[in-house]
Amino acid sequence: MKNLLFLFSDQHAAHAMGCAGDPHAITPALDRLASNGVRMANAYCPSPICTPSRMSMLTACHPSTQNCWTNDDILASDRPTWLHALGAAGLETGLVGRMHSVGPDQLRGYMWREVGDHSPNYPGVVWHDMGVLNDTNNPDPKSLIACGAGQSAYEVKDHDVTTAALAALDRLAAKGERFALTVGFMLPHAPYVAAREWVDHFMNVLPPPAIPPGANDAGWIAWWRANRGITDVPDRQSRLARAAYWGLVATLDQMIGRILDRLDTLGLTDDTLIVYASDHGDHLGDRGLWWKHTFFDESAKVPLILSHPSLVPGICDRVVSLIDLSPTLIDALGAPPLPGVDGRSFWPTLTEGATWDDTVFSEYCTDAVPAWTGGRAVQQRMLRQGDWKLHYYHGEPPKLYDLSADPYEMYDLAADPAHADRRDTMLAHLLDGWHPEAIKAHMQHRRTHKDMLAAWARVTEPSSTHLWPLDSAMNRLDVL
Repeated sequence: MKNLLFLFSDQHAAHAMGCAGDPHAITPALDRLASNGVRMANAYCPSPICTPSRMSMLTACHPSTQNCWTNDDILASDRPTWLHALGAAGLETGLVGRMHSVGPDQLRGYMWREVGDHSPNYPGVVWHDMGVLNDTNNPDPKSLIACGAGQSAYEVKDHDVTTAALAALDRLAAKGERFALTVGFMLPHAPYVAAREWVDHFMNVLPPPAIPPGANDAGWIAWWRANRGITDVPDRQSRLARAAYWGLVATLDQMIGRILDRLDTLGLTDDTLIVYASDHGDHLGDRGLWWKHTFFDESAKVPLILSHPSLVPGICDRVVSLIDLSPTLIDALGAPPLPGVDGRSFWPTLTEGATWDDTVFSEYCTDAVPAWTGGRAVQQRMLRQGDWKLHYYHGEPPKLYDLSADPYEMYDLAADPAHADRRDTMLAHLLDGWHPEAIKAHMQHRRTHKDMLAAWARVTEPSSTHLWPLDSAMNRLDVL
C-alpha cells in the first residue's frame, strides 16, 4: 500500500447514501467508491459531537482516555495521532480543509495544512458571523426556521477545499513520493440550506421522517427535545430542512466525485487506499429529533467506506468505531503502531478474515456552560455488543435494544425480566473503568482552566492560524 486519500465529512447520516439503501440519495461518487470497496455497515462515532469524535479518531482513544469531551476542549499536543505514525513511516501527510482542533496545535501531526477551519482556534474570541443564518449551524430551533433554498458559507468553503485538494493531488503526483492526504469537508452539516434546484427536487420526492417519537423517550431524550424547542416542528419546515440536507449530501458527493476523478486521471487510484467517513450522523426529524447528541443510530452511526484493489468489494457487518479506523490505516500503510490506544485494527479482518470482537463504545459528556447543552451537564455512554445496544444516562434507568428485532430502537427491553441478565452484564461492562461522577468532577475542574483561557483570549485576541476567511455575506436564504 503506497498512499492514502482520506475524505472526512461532517454530520453525514450513515443511511443517507444510495449504497446504504437510500432510494432518494443522489450519491453516485460514494456509490462507486462502495462498489469498488468495502462499506462498513456498522461503524460508530466515539462521541456524537464534532471535536471529541474527531480527536478520538486522530488518537484512537475514547474521549475519557484522551480527555476531550466537548467542542471547547483542547487535546494535549503530546498525545500522538495516526498522522505522527504515518509521518514516522515516511509518508508526506497533508490536510486540506476541516479538522476542528481547538487550541494552538492546528496540525496534530500533519506536515502541512491548507484552507483550514472557518472557526477561530481559541474559545473566548469573537466567533464567525453567519449573517442571515446565524445560529442555524447549532442545535437551535432557528436551524428549522431559516432553512431551505439558499447558500451557506460552509458550502462555499467546501468548494474552496475541493479546488485546493485537486491542486494538492497534482503536486503530490508530480513528486512521486508516498503521501497521506486528508480532505476535510464541512458538508452536510447544518445550516440546512442548499441550492434551489436540490431543494425543489427533494421536496417532491422525500418521504417524512420514518421513526416517530418513542414511548420510551422519557428522561433526557424527552428533556432534550423540549429544551431545544423542537417538540412541534411545522411540517413544511421539516420538509424544507430535510430537502436541503439531502441536497447538501448530493453537493458533497459531487465534490468527492471530482477528487476521485482527479486521482484516477493522475494514475494514482491503484496505489491509493481511499477512505470515506464522517464524524457523526444527524437525526433529520426521526424521533422528533434533529442534529446529533444521542446514541440512536441516526446520530451515532457513521458512513465508512474503504476502497483499494487488495480489498474484496462488499459489505462488512462487523461493529467498528472511528477509534478503530486509525489503527487500521496505520496497519494498512505499514506505519508503527500508536502506543496506549483503545482502538483495534480491522485490516486483518478485511484482508485475511481474522476474527473480530463486535464491541464498541460511544460517549457524550458535557458541563453546563456551552449554550448548546441547554444548561445541563450530562455523563452518558453507549455500548454496542453484537446485535445488542445499551444506552446509559447517568442518574436515569438505562435503555436496552435488540437491533436484530428492533433496528429502529423503538422498544426498550431494559425493564423486561427476560433480559435482566444481559442488561446487568452489559451495564457492568459499560461502567468498568468508566466512572461518571469522576468524569463530572474532572470536567468541572477543567472548566476553571478553560474559563481562564477564554478570558485571556477575550483580552489578548490571539491570532488564529489555518483560518479560512468566512464572510457573513456568503450566507443567503432564498424565499420559496
